[in-house]
Amino acid sequence: QVQLVESGGGLVQPGGSLRLSCTASDNIFSIKPMNWYRQAPGKQRELVAAISPGGSTNYAVSVKGRFTISRDNAKNTVYLQMNSLKPEDTAVYYCNMPTRTTDYWGQGTQVTVSS
Repeated sequence: QVQLVESGGGLVQPGGSLRLSCTASDNIFSIKPMNWYRQAPGKQRELVAAISPGGSTNYAVSVKGRFTISRDNAKNTVYLQMNSLKPEDTAVYYCNMPTRTTDYWGQGTQVTVSS
């Protein structure tokens, strides 16, 4: 069983920045892809960013150029740097580790973009 613990959410004004972190409890982290999802009230959970074990990245169109996903395999941690935040980025953000047998999820961290 892998535990994923997120941190870094909060309230920020439009145009501001936040950095989310997600730390895994198992060294299997280094050989697994990692994802960040988000879910806004009344909407389906959506994939925001993904990173391979080697560091290749992909982004949703809505965040490309504003968000950056990165990982530190020595710390079992994946990050999501979010810049130029917009009110529509308001959501609960979840990190995700997909494996062959199951998907592991963090508890979620709230990001609210509001003036």
